[in-house]
Amino acid sequence: MNPWHAHPVPAIRSEALYGDRLVRCFAARPAGLHDMFEGSRAQRGEHEALVHEGRRWTYAQAGAEADRVAAGLAARGIVAGDRVLMLLSNRPEFLFVLLALQRLGAIAVPVGVREPRLGLAFIAGQCGAIGIVFDDELAERVPLPGEAPALALRLAASALAAWGPGGEAALAAADRPETDTAVILYTSGTTGRPKGAMLTHLSIAHSVLHYEACMRLGADDRSALAVPTSHVTGLIAIIAAMWHVGGTVVVVPEFKAGPFVQMLARERITHTLLVPAMYRLCLMSETFAREDLSRWRVGGYGGAPMPEATIHALAERLPRLTLLNAYGATETTSPATLMPHGPAEGQADSVGVPLPCADIRVIDEAGRELPAGETGELWIGGPMVVPGYWANPEATAASFTAGYWHSGDLGSIDARGYVRIFDRKKDMLNRGGFKVYSVEVENVLMAWSGVVEAAVIGVPCPVLGERVHAAVYAPGIEADDAGLRAHCAACLADYKVPETIAWRSEPLPRNANGKVMKRLLRDA
Repeated sequence: MNPWHAHPVPAIRSEALYGDRLVRCFAARPAGLHDMFEGSRAQRGEHEALVHEGRRWTYAQAGAEADRVAAGLAARGIVAGDRVLMLLSNRPEFLFVLLALQRLGAIAVPVGVREPRLGLAFIAGQCGAIGIVFDDELAERVPLPGEAPALALRLAASALAAWGPGGEAALAAADRPETDTAVILYTSGTTGRPKGAMLTHLSIAHSVLHYEACMRLGADDRSALAVPTSHVTGLIAIIAAMWHVGGTVVVVPEFKAGPFVQMLARERITHTLLVPAMYRLCLMSETFAREDLSRWRVGGYGGAPMPEATIHALAERLPRLTLLNAYGATETTSPATLMPHGPAEGQADSVGVPLPCADIRVIDEAGRELPAGETGELWIGGPMVVPGYWANPEATAASFTAGYWHSGDLGSIDARGYVRIFDRKKDMLNRGGFKVYSVEVENVLMAWSGVVEAAVIGVPCPVLGERVHAAVYAPGIEADDAGLRAHCAACLADYKVPETIAWRSEPLPRNANGKVMKRLLRDA
């Protein structure tokens, strides 16, 4: 049975794309990010589009701000096809600049605010950026002229406010083919130099339509933007999705559990997309029990397993909240799978099923497709999959085959279509010939009371090859190696139980895109 049969999924047809792909596409779709916003602006001009620390903008007002910024950028030489870096945190200017660039037909290159100066210089040079807009307090991160000589336009966010209304900027967005690049997002670079995934107008449109249909989003939804704007989740799952349906984006400058829960109640938030640790920290907040969160109806999550204890606690406190596990990546323009609404008995360890236009295969080392239930690397196809990496044909050839992106994730698909992720190929441990999937162990660790984050790595061993080591972040509780190992032993085979445990007083180290940097844990 098609798991999306109860969802209002738009009509689908096959189309040839990017030269070598034949994929299922939504027959009717917006032309891109600019088209999505303008549709809502025309139909819901007086509806609230954006909220930030008490300030509010309707679609008409937010559109006027974006028009003003577009005129200013055009006056300073930005034209269609130009790449412009956005070193902007969670603030309204991010949305205005993003929309302005789309209006001009330019390509936005959002970069995480934790990216160091030399990393920014590499990105600027690799994509040939000619401009950067940055938070004033991050001015020292902007590459020096000698490090990025082509970066001629350097604009602090505060300078945008002084720009006058200006004339109407030339609208180039309508003239761009939907397969053109709209946004370049650089991947984490945990194993080498970051690569610039080319998010096209087409891939963005399909991801947004997937979210609209499968999360049942509408104009009355209000979404909390608590993940970075520069990450594919914040950019696509929240900003673009809300623009398309005419909903409201409530910008959260910094996530702190107590104030965040208060904001959920105050702003009548209906929709979130967070990592599991953020839900767990909300539950631990003293404000959680006393605030009215009755409007909160959809809680998406991904990036890590959600402990069953967290799921049960949220269900008990908020019976109307539907938790939906999702799986995707920058290269898939956000979602590739999603847990359907409704009963999913026995699927607590699943990331859901492939989305209506997604095609996921399980492939072995020889490049052969494996049957249901077998474990291999997940290859992902569909119109939401990017065509490749900017100016990097070698990396594109290595990561894509006939339009399928090699995810690097080991997983399986059962007979009902439910997808399971066991580990990154490079993170799987081999202890004395036994495979240990770190994700499985991490899930058990995070089910122990008080553990907020956990990461499992292999420690070299001359006898066994690797031994299992765990790093856990459990604020407010005392280290208890024996207790935690006993908990693991009750749930796991003995060779999977961590032999050593590092109790951390700080969260796990993460890179600019929010992924746990296991390399640093190994080095430690």
